[in-house]
Amino acid sequence: MKQSILLTRITKFLQESAQTLKLGLPVIIAQLLQTLMQFVDTVMAGHVSSQDLAGLAIATALYHPVFLLMLGILIALGSIVAQLYGAEKPAEIMQNVIQGLWLSLVLAMLSIVILANPEFILHAMGYEEKVSQVAGDYLKALCWGMPAVYAYLVLRMFNEGLSVTRPNMYLSLLGLGINIVGNYALMFGHFGFPALGAVGAGWTTSMVHWFMFSAMLIFCLRASLFESYRKFLSFSWPNWFNLREILRIGLPSGFSLAAEVGLFAVVSLLMATFGVTAIAGHQVAINVASITFMVPLGLSMAITIRVGQAKGRGHFQEARYIGYAGILLCILVMSITALTFIIFPKLIVGLYTNDEAVRILAVQLLYMAAVFQLSDGMQVGAMGALRGLKDTRVPLIANLFAYWGFGLPLAYLIGISYNYGPVGMWGGLIAGLSIAAVFHTWRFRILSRRFLIVSPSI
Repeated sequence: MKQSILLTRITKFLQESAQTLKLGLPVIIAQLLQTLMQFVDTVMAGHVSSQDLAGLAIATALYHPVFLLMLGILIALGSIVAQLYGAEKPAEIMQNVIQGLWLSLVLAMLSIVILANPEFILHAMGYEEKVSQVAGDYLKALCWGMPAVYAYLVLRMFNEGLSVTRPNMYLSLLGLGINIVGNYALMFGHFGFPALGAVGAGWTTSMVHWFMFSAMLIFCLRASLFESYRKFLSFSWPNWFNLREILRIGLPSGFSLAAEVGLFAVVSLLMATFGVTAIAGHQVAINVASITFMVPLGLSMAITIRVGQAKGRGHFQEARYIGYAGILLCILVMSITALTFIIFPKLIVGLYTNDEAVRILAVQLLYMAAVFQLSDGMQVGAMGALRGLKDTRVPLIANLFAYWGFGLPLAYLIGISYNYGPVGMWGGLIAGLSIAAVFHTWRFRILSRRFLIVSPSI
C-alpha cells in the first residue's frame, strides 16, 4: 500500500514537472541566449582595447541595476495575465497589456533620465578619461533602445501569461545573430561603417531591442493564436486602476530583485580589499553560478504562470501543488549543477584562466557554490510561486532582511573582520540566500493554505 502511494506521488510529481519544464525550457534557453549576447559584447570589446573593455564593464555595472529594477516591475504583468487567463477574462487581459505598454514608456523615460548623463558619476569615481568617455557614450547609445526593450517585456509577459513561451526564445536567437553581425560592423568598422569600439556594441544592442520588439508586435497582431484577444484591442489613455495593480505587485518585485543583485554587487566591490587574485577568483565563480542560475530562473517564471493560471481558475489545491512541485524541481535541477561543481571544479575553472592562484581560489569558491546552488534554486522557485499568487510585498521585506540585514553583515564579519577572506564572504552569501529560501517557501505554505481555507478548491 505504501509503495503504491509513493509511486502515485512520484508519478504525479513527474507529470507536473514535465508540464513546468515544457513551459519553462524555452524561457531558460532565451535567458541563456540573452546572457550570451552580453558575453559576446564583452569578448569583442576585449579585442578592441583594454579601455573599451573597461568602459563596457563600467557601463554595464551602471545599467544592470536600473534595468533589473524595471524588469522586476514589468514581470508583475505576467502573473496578472496568468490569473486573468485562468479566469477566462480576455478583455481585462488586453486592458492590462495596453496599460503595461504605457507604463513601459514611463519606465523607459525614467531609465533614460538616470543613464543618459553619467559623466558626473564617472568623474566622481575617478576613472581615466578614455574609459569614462567609452562608458558614457555606450550608455547614451543604449538609451535609444530603452522604449523598445521595456515594451518588448510587456508583450513577452502577455505571451508567457498565456503559456506561449517559444516566440521569445526564437527572437532571442535571431537577436543574438544580429548582435554578432552588428558588433562586427560597428565595433571594428566593417561593411562601410565607422569603427566605434565598445560604443558600437551599445548601438547594436539598441538595434536588437527594436528588432525584437517590432517582430514580437507583428506576431501578436497577426498570429491566429491571439485572434480572440485582438477584438478587445482599442486605444485607451493611462488608467490608474490597472496601473496601480501592476505597480502594487511590480514595485516590490523590482526592488526585491534589486536587493539580491545589489548584494552581489557590494560583495564584488568588497572583494577588492583582498587583491586582484580574489577579484578574479570571485568573478570566475560568480560567472559560472550566474549562468547556471538561468535554469531555475526560467523555471521560476513557468511556476509563476502555472500557479497564476490555477489560482485564476479557482483551483487553489492545484495551485498549491504546482508551487510545491516547482520548488522541488528547482532544487533537484540545481542539485545536478551542484554535483557538477563538486566533481569537475578544475575543468570548469580551467575554461576561464590559467593563473594558478586564481584557479585555486575559484575552485574553493565553486565548492561553496555547490551549496549556493541549492539555496538559490529553492528561493527563486518559491519566489516564482509567490508571484503567481500576486504576493510580492512580504517577500521584499524578507529579502531586505535576509540579504542586507543578515547576509551582507555576516559576509563582512567573517570575510573581513575575522579575516577568512573571499571564502568567508561567500559564507555570508550562502547564509543570506538560505534564510530567504526557507522564508519564501514557508510564506508560500502559509498563503496557499489560507486560500484553501477561505475558498476550498474543486
